[in-house]
Amino acid sequence: MRHIKSLALAAGVLAVAGLALPAQSAAKPLEIAGATCSNPPRINFPQSNPDPKLVGAEGMAVEPKTGRKFFLDFPCDLKPNEKVIFILSLHGAGSIGNWQRHYFPAIDFKEKYRLVIATPTAATDKPQRRWVDSADDQYLQNISDLVINAIGRKNIKSFWLAGHSQGGITSRRIICTDYFKDKVDGFLSLSGGRINPPGAPAGTIGGPTPAAGRATNAPAAAPPAPQPLPSCDFSFIYDTGQLEILNGMATTSPWAEKYGCGPRAAARDIVDDKAGYVTATDQTRGPSWGRFARPGTAQLMVYPKCKDGRVVADIVRLDKGHTEGLEPRITDEILKMIAQAKGGKLQQKS
Repeated sequence: MRHIKSLALAAGVLAVAGLALPAQSAAKPLEIAGATCSNPPRINFPQSNPDPKLVGAEGMAVEPKTGRKFFLDFPCDLKPNEKVIFILSLHGAGSIGNWQRHYFPAIDFKEKYRLVIATPTAATDKPQRRWVDSADDQYLQNISDLVINAIGRKNIKSFWLAGHSQGGITSRRIICTDYFKDKVDGFLSLSGGRINPPGAPAGTIGGPTPAAGRATNAPAAAPPAPQPLPSCDFSFIYDTGQLEILNGMATTSPWAEKYGCGPRAAARDIVDDKAGYVTATDQTRGPSWGRFARPGTAQLMVYPKCKDGRVVADIVRLDKGHTEGLEPRITDEILKMIAQAKGGKLQQKS
């Protein structure tokens, strides 16, 4: 996904090594590992016109082994030894962490669902910024270690990877690697590829439109290569814009079959009367790429009664493309499913 002017500076937090939550006082905001909690306001874009310096902010948290900055958000009223959900959220190709933080605005629900959210930026130079294994895999592991050590394994009830576009493809690539396979409990793919039958491309039926997932002035991406099913266990939620899939969403899921889920339930409409925060600024690429953020309806389709407490679901955001930011009610519904899904991998390793 291209680098997109969007969003506000949400004041970050300074992350350094540490293991315990200190007591909170009325005069001093909560700190985690030396990081001060903040609840900064977000800015709608393009409805507002944020300072470019705010758009390009990288966060104030620092991964000490590389010195690279990232955003780290957590509840301001977090208590010592409280159980939380950890989300590592990855932007798409050509984008940045600050855009992803507003495209999937889990930060707005961090108190409600007790979330700790790390949102980094890929290393490669913009505008072709992408997650690359040689440049970024160890960095993502370092961030995960930092958060796990700061919060404590026993206090992380579930760990999810979330990724938009190439960030979703990257999440799928790394989720069953040696580092993540016994840590990650779930995967949220935001227009980043659906788990389809073995040998099928990692996309929806018909695949993404030619515009989707492509950075400005970059050649069209090759169709995703056929892939086997992932080899480890996790819950899976797939979300896509209706306008970026050619032939509609498949009605069955091999991932649901793996966990003995029932047939997919009828779609439940999630109606939002508020727009998301961000959108593509390039409106010449057509509706499949995305138009300005606006209210809308998402269809949520759940595969019920999955074994072992797993959650498998498909979401289609009607009349939306690849880049319109998620609206508040569908974000809330996604996080509710994440909170209800089986977790505990990190706790088992305590």
